[in-house]
Amino acid sequence: MRTIALPCRATIWQLVFLLVVLVWSVPGNAADSRADFLKLIDRPRVPLAAETNAIESNDASLEEFHFSFASDAEQRVPGILVKQKTEDGNTAGRKPVVIALHGTGGNKEDQRSLLVELAKRGFVAVAIDGRYHGERTKAGRGDKEYLQAIMRAWRENGTAGKAAEHPFFFDTVWDVMRLVDYLETRDDVDAKRIGLIGTSKGGIETYLAGAVDPRIGVAVPCIGMQSFRWAVDNNAWQSRIGTVQTAFDAAAKEAGVKEPGAEFVREFYRRVAPGLDGEFDGPSMARLIAPRPLMIINGDSDDRTPMAGLKLCTDAAQAAYHAAGADDHLLVRIQANTGHTVRGSSRRAAVDWFVKWLQP
Repeated sequence: MRTIALPCRATIWQLVFLLVVLVWSVPGNAADSRADFLKLIDRPRVPLAAETNAIESNDASLEEFHFSFASDAEQRVPGILVKQKTEDGNTAGRKPVVIALHGTGGNKEDQRSLLVELAKRGFVAVAIDGRYHGERTKAGRGDKEYLQAIMRAWRENGTAGKAAEHPFFFDTVWDVMRLVDYLETRDDVDAKRIGLIGTSKGGIETYLAGAVDPRIGVAVPCIGMQSFRWAVDNNAWQSRIGTVQTAFDAAAKEAGVKEPGAEFVREFYRRVAPGLDGEFDGPSMARLIAPRPLMIINGDSDDRTPMAGLKLCTDAAQAAYHAAGADDHLLVRIQANTGHTVRGSSRRAAVDWFVKWLQP
């Protein structure tokens, strides 16, 4: 395990180097990237119409709830919430909250053990199903409907009269923002102390949401931080595309592309998640989280988040945090000899990071 603690001071040449990296790897400016992303995913804010029901907990010290709310006119977001009981059976006061996001093909129930761990450390812990996952599908699990939705986005985005849908990462960011709206209505949540953690797909959604919603006070993207642009430019896109291979292959077939390469990958991203390998790429979005606490967890042998592309992200973040005088608010945790997984020691470090900054 290598934990990179960023220096509080830097030589003039180090600063010049970081500036060069930032200018080369990050298009546009921070305000524009945030505003452009929010414009892309924006839709009418319908009433939340929240519903909450208690569910049985296997731990007598905790209580659990199933909830749902309206994210937009067509989508309701289901979630689970876990928190501590006091000795008299009631919860006391407003507590910080940590939101957990699952990966491709997963669901909110996959996060239950993490939610319990967080609740026992004093947090209100929450997980939701991402777009076309979990309860938001007929099967209740898997990625079939998610891949179908990505294929619809390929066909329809940019077509006259069709509403743009971006199920590949972006729409779940909107759901997270609406989840924060919901949490702000609860009398057991301190809305000024909100953390967000996600794994793989959820890790990407974590840094995107953290970049555009300042209400997220602490972010921990796990095995998700990456430069999509670097991967396409350096023929290292295959593993990430592999997470949506069925949709990608179908799109290539419809386009008449027999051997899709970098140019088709760029077109695929342009249609299903415009800007993912450009204005909204990892280096651009990571810097927008500064100066709020950010822990980045990745494996050094993860083909989906190649180290060279990851370094562009961490260099951009480092420059932004240094410029904000917040070097100690950024921590990069590289798991040695590790592929696309989060080790138990890293999960514990993430929980400790939330405890440090959100102080339950």
